Amino acid sequence: MGSYWVRPYPPGTGRWLVIAWEAAALLFLTWATVRQFDLIGHGIRAVAGTGAAVWVIGAWRIIQHGVYVSPDGVLIRGLVRSRTMRWRDIAGVRLHHTIHRLGRWELQRDMTVVIERHDGAAVGTEMWAQGVDFHARPKLFRAVYEEIRRRHRAAADG
Repeated sequence: MGSYWVRPYPPGTGRWLVIAWEAAALLFLTWATVRQFDLIGHGIRAVAGTGAAVWVIGAWRIIQHGVYVSPDGVLIRGLVRSRTMRWRDIAGVRLHHTIHRLGRWELQRDMTVVIERHDGAAVGTEMWAQGVDFHARPKLFRAVYEEIRRRHRAAADG
């Protein structure tokens, strides 16, 4: 499969807020661990080094997170795993409206992009209209959705 993947949208500023929040949480966890176990010397360095390594790996995955396209297909990079699908295996790309309910209350409404495969399976993407990349840029969400659909149609026609 093609090695040239492009994310058809720039990362949103919300990603940097998530990365900063993650750093603060890991600093607090490090501080609490050092205090709880009365660590000194090598113990402090081991806990701090582990926290720093977890933060770097997490931050890198957050930066890489998203939907990528190439002439061959779609790559969905999540926080833990990535998934690749060829255009010929994709039956369609559509928007899905989700509603989260708690009793009588609707907590959140959101649009997500879903990829339908020829075998009938639906694959959720990392694209949410109210997510960190598109929350303040709804027109960009729609434009990226249309770009993915356009690429799928072009691959099906070609």
